[in-house]
Amino acid sequence: MRIGYFLSSEEHGPGALVRQAQLAEDHGLCGLWISDHYHPWNSAQGQSPFVWTTLGALARATMLPLTTAVTCPTTRLHPAVIAQAAATVSVLSEGRFTLGVGTGEALNEHILGGRWPHADIRLAMLEEAVEIIRDLFSGEVVNHVGEYYEVEHARLYTVPESPVAIYVSGFGPSSASLAGRIGDGFVCTKADSALTSAFKAAGGAGKPMQAGMKVCWAPSKDDAVATAYRYWSNDPLPGELAQVLPTPEHFEQASTLVTPDMVAENIPCGPDPEPYVEAFRKYADVGYDELFVQQIGPDQEEFFTFFAKEVEPLLAA
Repeated sequence: MRIGYFLSSEEHGPGALVRQAQLAEDHGLCGLWISDHYHPWNSAQGQSPFVWTTLGALARATMLPLTTAVTCPTTRLHPAVIAQAAATVSVLSEGRFTLGVGTGEALNEHILGGRWPHADIRLAMLEEAVEIIRDLFSGEVVNHVGEYYEVEHARLYTVPESPVAIYVSGFGPSSASLAGRIGDGFVCTKADSALTSAFKAAGGAGKPMQAGMKVCWAPSKDDAVATAYRYWSNDPLPGELAQVLPTPEHFEQASTLVTPDMVAENIPCGPDPEPYVEAFRKYADVGYDELFVQQIGPDQEEFFTFFAKEVEPLLAA
């Protein structure tokens, strides 16, 4: 399993994200994930740049592969617009871009005032959106009248030599199965064999599988837990809350039920490399090919130094 870096658009502005990408490349990581949000999860995170602008800068600032983790191509932006954006980034990055897609969260998608659909409808919308995006990647004129979208005489004139790969996220059995059926690969943040198995059984066997996770290096474990709790107290929230709560204020309210100990149970924290390696191993054991790691908080350069000196030797061993 190869290790890449997960750029957090919720915590960092575009310039900082580009610098982190360069650090990842300098330290030999395999690629970059980047989140696509309109809002952060809470006000402590404090950022949310437009991912397509940032991707343009990343495409020229490094030579690493790039993947959105993930873009919702169903509500906030029409799939025809996502297709144009993805094709342009692929051309600019000379084919190093993968479009990661998912059904999204109300947090980002409610902003235009529409009703947030039920999970089954969101999955159906995603399937139709992926069909439209693939058709447009052909560079041919596309007309489409479907259940959820209409496209009239649309053609992408700037397209890469090969269509952009589309990886589909899945956090439950239905979405993992959909990913296996329509995706070129799978993206997830759970080290859950049931999900990777569902993906493979539905047609994903042999396709790439990528995962992402959070860590928090700091000089002491207490400092790291405090930082992780400040920025990501929403991370342990259960069930569908991440998909249905509509505002950062709602996530802050729900996160009052989360304790620092709960965050520490979910996120490797502190200067000891062993918990990091143990967490990475869980993702390898369920079959992921690549794992993208997000350092929480401002200590980015210190994390990369720690990773190179303390974690990588244990992984190699």
